[in-house]
Amino acid sequence: QTQLVESGGGLVQPGGSLRLSCAASGFSLGYSDISWLRQAPGKGRERVSCISSSGGSTFYADSVKGRFTISRDNAKKKVYLQMNSLKPEDTADYYCHYPVGVHDYWGKGTQVTVYS
Repeated sequence: QTQLVESGGGLVQPGGSLRLSCAASGFSLGYSDISWLRQAPGKGRERVSCISSSGGSTFYADSVKGRFTISRDNAKKKVYLQMNSLKPEDTADYYCHYPVGVHDYWGKGTQVTVYS
């Protein structure tokens, strides 16, 4: 079964940290960039971060720059998003996205809630 599965979401207070994971099964990572996107209630989907196939290049949205760190382990077929100094506006469903060749893989998401 080919799928991406996110995990690591949860409830956290402002200033806290979470580490999201995205695990691939049924296919290999390492052939394309992979992104984390998020969608807050009532809002559109926003690309938060992206990492190149080798891991040598990264992108961060201005809203998370300096607080989030993306990484990948192609051998383990996993991508991570370390989220520090979380804010209430980071509350959203977080998805990983891996477009490669003719395939366009999306996970089902993991929920992050930052509350006071």
